Amino acid sequence: MAAVPTDSGSRPAAGARFFCTAGRGLEPFLMREVRARLAATQVEYISGKVFFTTCSDLNMLKKLKSAERLFLLIKKQFPLNVSSVSKGKILSEIHRLINDDPESWLNAISTWKNLLELDAKKDKLFQRAANPPKRKVEENDIINAKKLKTEQLQELQESGECPLEKQMEEETQEQGDFLTEREKSQEAFQNNVVKAADAKNQNDLTFRVSCRCSGAIAKTFTAQEVGRITGIALMKQFGWKADLRNPNLEIFIHLNDIYSVVGIPVFRIPLASRAYIKTAGLRSTIAWALASLAEIQAGAFVLDPMCGLGTILLEAAKEWPDVYYVGADVSDSQLLGAYDNLKAAGLKNKIELLQVSVIDLPLPSESVDVIISDIPFGKKFKLGEDIKSILQEMERVLHVGGAIVLLLSEEHHRRLKDGEQSSIPLNSEGSHTGEPSIKKCLKPGGKTGTSETVSSSFEASSQECLDKTPPFGSLVPVECHKVSLGRTDAFICKYRKLHSLGL
Repeated sequence: MAAVPTDSGSRPAAGARFFCTAGRGLEPFLMREVRARLAATQVEYISGKVFFTTCSDLNMLKKLKSAERLFLLIKKQFPLNVSSVSKGKILSEIHRLINDDPESWLNAISTWKNLLELDAKKDKLFQRAANPPKRKVEENDIINAKKLKTEQLQELQESGECPLEKQMEEETQEQGDFLTEREKSQEAFQNNVVKAADAKNQNDLTFRVSCRCSGAIAKTFTAQEVGRITGIALMKQFGWKADLRNPNLEIFIHLNDIYSVVGIPVFRIPLASRAYIKTAGLRSTIAWALASLAEIQAGAFVLDPMCGLGTILLEAAKEWPDVYYVGADVSDSQLLGAYDNLKAAGLKNKIELLQVSVIDLPLPSESVDVIISDIPFGKKFKLGEDIKSILQEMERVLHVGGAIVLLLSEEHHRRLKDGEQSSIPLNSEGSHTGEPSIKKCLKPGGKTGTSETVSSSFEASSQECLDKTPPFGSLVPVECHKVSLGRTDAFICKYRKLHSLGL
């Protein structure tokens, strides 16, 4: 099938078009987040990716928690036609990704340049404001200096001289002297990238291509071959220079049987790689999704009774700081690792750690507002009665109206259903059967209505299924999402306590 026109060349004046990669099943979390955090519009999804338009700057974009990586969109279209087509025709279709609409590439480069320029200016202002003179000045010295300046100013005014211009030059020079070498090198890097990104100086721009291929096209071309073909086409079209080691610009291409997507990585380090987590446990994006589903309010008491390395509590405390957090675990090594993580993140005074059993919590009944936990997979807990006794103890300490959010293995999930047939219809991809067709999100010039359909279908399908699900004790299921953990799948399940256990 021939490539169809895309929506990337007609970006709204009010914002730029981006997309994020996300773990399978986390698309609804990311869609909610970009709307809430970035005031994003035209929010759409296809499997593993969420597309949106926003006016937010890089500082706000860096705050996305449920995304793996962030890209500035160049092209989004239907897949390349590789069935019963010669290799030469497929090569022509790959070339058409660049040659058919060069304006979309130049627009994306211009947007990328503007984002970097704005970020560099803000960063420079922040550095100067945050780096006052390092010399400690006594209070009396400050008073005396002010008196001296006042006296000097009076003398100069009497003589008719104007010192303001000279004073501004001296202060500017003084501020520049306090920039560290690291800050100077970072500023120089930003300036070089911005200069190279200027469309008028295309010969100065260096680039490399990162490519992922799956499905039918992967049987014909390797990712390296597609990357090389694309790179040659870009050099011929725009005069850019290839640099595999330290390029100014990286081009990301993902080709499969469902879509063809081309974009520019906005940050070199993935959003999912948290600088504040020393030792990784649960995937940070999954941990944040668990916490976001709990509806944490200021002043709440939040408990993770099987905290492990504390990843869930770290993600929650970074996002919702004015909360009392407690992490519990029976393992010495896990608690030591959790303490190291809390210390590295500067949160050891925000989160209390306890060495206790999850089935014997030293807490009064109905004393906890929110419980969030990753129920360990494997052989640590028996899959029969233990999972139920764990949930019963959580139910005891949770107050009426409180929420429990759990990450459950498929086996745990089945056990909690008491062997009854699950009322949540899932297709082979683990998604609700009520999801809209992926092709809806690939329609050229798609309108905002597509995003609303996506979001409402997730919520309506989830609610319809959960209404049929019998409650467990006083806990009633509220939401359930099937997510990918890499080699295995799991369920993020939310329960709410409706009444006291005595009723």
